[in-house]
Amino acid sequence: HRPKNVLTFYLQPKPMLLHLLLECGPFKNVIYDYSLSKAMADGFVKEPAVVTRKDFNPAGMSKEDIETLKLEDGIRLHEDVKVQLETYARETDNLIVKPFILIIASDTAHASQLVKQIQSPQFFDGRYASKVIQVDSSKSGAEEDQMIQRLLAVESTKEPTEIVVHVNMLKEGWDVTNLYTIIPLRAANAKTLIHQSIGRGLRLPYGKRTGVMSVDRLNIIAHDKFQEIVDEANKEDSLIRMQTIVLDSDHPLEKSVVVVSQPILNTLLGIKPPHLTSNTYVSGENIPPAFDSKKDQELARLTHDVIQEMAENPNELPSASFLRRTEIQERIVSEVTRRAQPAQMELEGILPAPDIAGIVAKTSNLVIQQIDIPKITVQPNGDVKSGFHPFSLTLTTLNYAVPSSDLWIQHLRTHEREVIGLANQAADETRMEDIIVKALIDFDDIAYEQHADFLYTLARQTIDHFRTYIVSDDDVKKVLRFHQRELGRFIYLQMQAYYWEESVGFEFKINQGFIKLKASNYASPAGLSPINFHIAPPDKNNISRYLFTGFERCLFSIQKFDSDTERKLAIILDRESQKWFRPAKGLFQIFYRLGSARPEYQPDFVAETDTQFYLIECKMQSQMSSDEVLAKKQAAVTWCTHATAHTATYGGKPWVYVLITHDVIAENMTLAGLMAIPPSTITPRF
Repeated sequence: HRPKNVLTFYLQPKPMLLHLLLECGPFKNVIYDYSLSKAMADGFVKEPAVVTRKDFNPAGMSKEDIETLKLEDGIRLHEDVKVQLETYARETDNLIVKPFILIIASDTAHASQLVKQIQSPQFFDGRYASKVIQVDSSKSGAEEDQMIQRLLAVESTKEPTEIVVHVNMLKEGWDVTNLYTIIPLRAANAKTLIHQSIGRGLRLPYGKRTGVMSVDRLNIIAHDKFQEIVDEANKEDSLIRMQTIVLDSDHPLEKSVVVVSQPILNTLLGIKPPHLTSNTYVSGENIPPAFDSKKDQELARLTHDVIQEMAENPNELPSASFLRRTEIQERIVSEVTRRAQPAQMELEGILPAPDIAGIVAKTSNLVIQQIDIPKITVQPNGDVKSGFHPFSLTLTTLNYAVPSSDLWIQHLRTHEREVIGLANQAADETRMEDIIVKALIDFDDIAYEQHADFLYTLARQTIDHFRTYIVSDDDVKKVLRFHQRELGRFIYLQMQAYYWEESVGFEFKINQGFIKLKASNYASPAGLSPINFHIAPPDKNNISRYLFTGFERCLFSIQKFDSDTERKLAIILDRESQKWFRPAKGLFQIFYRLGSARPEYQPDFVAETDTQFYLIECKMQSQMSSDEVLAKKQAAVTWCTHATAHTATYGGKPWVYVLITHDVIAENMTLAGLMAIPPSTITPRF
């Protein structure tokens, strides 16, 4: 029942309260209302989406047929989400999240029928027979205990459950972060479906949005209720605005796998990525290891660890080529021998002692064959000055209505009731400008002391705008208070275009002479084998779905390309460079300034020739003068300049940044020819 006499104060959206709020709201006695739609806008919960099939028509379909179709589409979408989650986790070094499906049955008999259908050999070849549990009142004793244990452990990647079938047994307090697909099979109207479904799956596994849509989205499979749900969600009084996803029945969702493209060096040394799942394929599995016995492989991996630790002292080991030096080899052999005793070495006299010196020499030679990429950190040297150029806000889209302001207070002991109107409270002396300024200084890069005058100017512009259609200043203040957070974000986003920054200088420090390469992680259709990169793919417009192989000089056995132009450039690099690869995110740690943000820049290619190292970027001609491309270019040239200064200390090759337009790249071009075409940018040599 809707509370009539309770003073309610919600500080933040608790998932366990969402169902209650959806069923009972709206309230008139809330001091501060932080709605679900605001939580979605601020990125604190998942984005709900309703899913249907393209051209779906239930005419002529039985209820059972519709249920089966929804189940099958839900499974296909679930498998795609599973791969996207694992790919994101590996790419960002986060924990892998195991998603699960929640099926809402009409009663216990219906739930049992659904479980039997899912466990049958005909349903996806029985792959989910051991991955489904039924949660309802039909269980008791040991079965109930097992059901509860599996339900409580559903977030664990070690627990096999991927499908939960329930009938009204999941009460408030059951909060999970890995619910990504909901299949409601109970007869209900659209509003009830939304209210039943949303609250259970909105929590985010990483506590915040990732920017990857499939990781941030909650899917509700509702083929037969699709339009009703969309219409309900689009009503003015709806708490949410739902995305829509239409599956193409002519091109059903493909099963995907995670492909971990690791350096060939890792494969040769027997290094495997952690947390492998049934959806994970590791590149280079057909490449034989460089060492025959497990003992030699263990010692080779230990040698690799010692080398990486030594590389953290760039004065001692500025380049992998220094590994050839006798004194360095002797130190590595000594350290490997020390660490290998006694855990990894057999008792003397029982088995032949391994040739540690030979293993160290061979492992060192494999490391030398990589590309020396120094680790460079950047720190401001002196005071950093920043600010915002003057500008006028664009406020035409702000048309907030005046909110209701009555508060009801119920005295618990006497049951007396008071009604207080905020507009009549003379005690509120807060200036309207202060409400907006307070919202703005909540952002980390806005300092009140430095920007106060400018912030108050923007606040007055906003207030003057509301005064054009709201007569009373008290009503204007209500609007500012009620929408304070949204107004702050609205103004802040416009400020970014006018941000400036000056620094006395930056200090660049070489923290490591050479770093180990990172694996790239790709989501790829299952069963789609890698194709030779010399051959254009069947669908060039969707080239990012393909995996490519067949390289001779790439440091990885599998690569992906974002365009066919990049594939052609790879052909040139494989023909003319000593070695090359496409770097994974986070390898270079190059950050550029775009407004007040500092995104990370990931170049398209890294290559080494006889005379120099290259960072290479391909862009369309129309993008060459964009602020983002120019900011990336400046950051990359600066990085190359300091990397070249480091290599110059030991007579190494310089680093060069090259920006190439797509239209000049063709397989008959030489690397030298591409370098000579403007607007290629080459760093000064040291």
